[in-house]
Amino acid sequence: MGLGGLATLALGGLGACGFQPLHQRQDSGSSVAADLSAVRVEPLRDRVGQQMHNFLRDRLNPQGQPAAPSYRLRVQITEKLSELGVRRDETATRANLRINAQFSLVDFSSGAPLFSGRSTSTTSYDILENPYATTVSEDDARERALREVADDIQTRLSIYFTRT
Repeated sequence: MGLGGLATLALGGLGACGFQPLHQRQDSGSSVAADLSAVRVEPLRDRVGQQMHNFLRDRLNPQGQPAAPSYRLRVQITEKLSELGVRRDETATRANLRINAQFSLVDFSSGAPLFSGRSTSTTSYDILENPYATTVSEDDARERALREVADDIQTRLSIYFTRT
């Protein structure tokens, strides 16, 4: 059997493995991307909320907020900072930043809850001698955590839309 025959045999067996693409529903064939782009991300307060709002909006609908949304996504963010790695003079050298996001997807017109969940990310950074460098490290850790949470929310919403 030639190389082409082996490739055909290998790829032919994947159709029966039970997996389906996340971007398309099995029953209707409609696109999950179309459902995601119909989600309006509700505004969040403060700078961290604005960052989360932008990350979610970019992941769900890179074109911006939908003109005629079908769904509304509400997110509440909490942040916890834990200092670790203490020196002899009792100053911390490392910190963990934990971002928790409680989210709910609701029908835009009726306000009926459709799906809810929680996403969490913990990132760490060094606490340095220079306060500015520490602030930059903390901001970077916060941004990484927010991106991870936004990715997780997008994945969970995609799975929800695939199953409905």
